[in-house]
Amino acid sequence: MTMFSDIVGREPECVLRYLRLFDRHVDAGRFERRIIDEPVPLRPDWQSRRIFYTLPGEAWRIDAMSELITHYGGWTNDHERSFGMLLGYEDWQNDIWLDRHPVGG
Repeated sequence: MTMFSDIVGREPECVLRYLRLFDRHVDAGRFERRIIDEPVPLRPDWQSRRIFYTLPGEAWRIDAMSELITHYGGWTNDHERSFGMLLGYEDWQNDIWLDRHPVGG
């Protein structure tokens, strides 16, 4: 899975180019895409947009990631590990990341 996050209408051109590249794979049926727009707290004139891409049949990752990033409470190493796992990183890769970047460290 991959995830892009930005403010609607404020995306840098380089991000828009990447989205067009990913969308070609959506059009060909190789990826699935879901777009989630939400209001930005304290900025009613802005909309936050998350765009998720997964392989076909792996949309469950999007649901799990949305739950993780919107209802996590305080962020912990376990949250960080789940985040990495949902993005497709293996345990050994998450171990290295957390050794180098512990939450609160």
